[in-house]
Amino acid sequence: MEVGMLPISASKRGKLLAAGYTTLDAIARASPTHLARDIDVSESEATEILNLASKPSALERPNGSHTAVVGDLDNILGGGIKCKEVTEIGGVPGIGKTQIGIQLAVNVQIPQEYGGLGGKAIYIDTEGSFMVERVLQIAEACIEDMAEYSRHFHKDFQACDVKMHPNNILENIFYFRVCSYTEQIALINYLDKFITENKDVKILIVDSVTFHFRQDFDDMALRTRLLSEMALKLMKLAKKFRLAVVMFNQVTTKHIEGSFQLTLALGDSWSHSCTNRIILFWNGNERHAFIDKSPSLKSASAPYSVTTRGIRNSTSSCKRIKMM
Repeated sequence: MEVGMLPISASKRGKLLAAGYTTLDAIARASPTHLARDIDVSESEATEILNLASKPSALERPNGSHTAVVGDLDNILGGGIKCKEVTEIGGVPGIGKTQIGIQLAVNVQIPQEYGGLGGKAIYIDTEGSFMVERVLQIAEACIEDMAEYSRHFHKDFQACDVKMHPNNILENIFYFRVCSYTEQIALINYLDKFITENKDVKILIVDSVTFHFRQDFDDMALRTRLLSEMALKLMKLAKKFRLAVVMFNQVTTKHIEGSFQLTLALGDSWSHSCTNRIILFWNGNERHAFIDKSPSLKSASAPYSVTTRGIRNSTSSCKRIKMM
């Protein structure tokens, strides 16, 4: 595995390469003291890098199966959101669900030379929360991060900096605004044909999958059947086209053991519609993400921040984006 795959900041990867650490074996042979001195970081940071380099199995991409989020979130996800799987992300309003969706739609376009997938995104907006200005802002920050990385890496990559522009990133997001559950179902039925004609699509984002199914739906049996059929189609799309499907969900209250508690919407049966489930929550004034369900990942949580540059590690950690 290449150094470019390590889930560390672009600047640190650049320093490793500039210091001659071009393979994980080269990093693993160094001591924390020597590595810290060579790349000008603290010994604790050097030790963290050594630990990551010594466990490549946790960072490998089976069949190109990861698309990065950022920093600590990537770490608890074993490297990032996985392709060929459906990941549900839920949380209260204002926690940053749409921000994460936009970040993913941008990050999936990071070129392979920088450890990304170099793909395109489909963004299904059911709530009208998608913001073009925010996409451009996050895209510009992403390009700046890659430019910093390239300055430490190789001159051949400078051409990539010139070609990438925030408007190009925006153009590579296929945006669909749906205003009813019937439109939502019809669109998802159409996506097989659409993705066949646009083979570079690597991520499908539904923000949110819940919205139209919580309004004016009296026939709950019908709702359950439609949701099950839609979930099955999303799973088939993920596997057939080897792309990541990310569904955002809202929260509701549920009476549990004598008290009302927040839980993700659409009921218990809906939890079977995804491979992985991530719950976003507030811990005081800090946002956290918790892995609630996964067949391959341990339950874990990580802090994150919503900044003007996009999703970043908590303010107490490195804020630079980490690209897979």
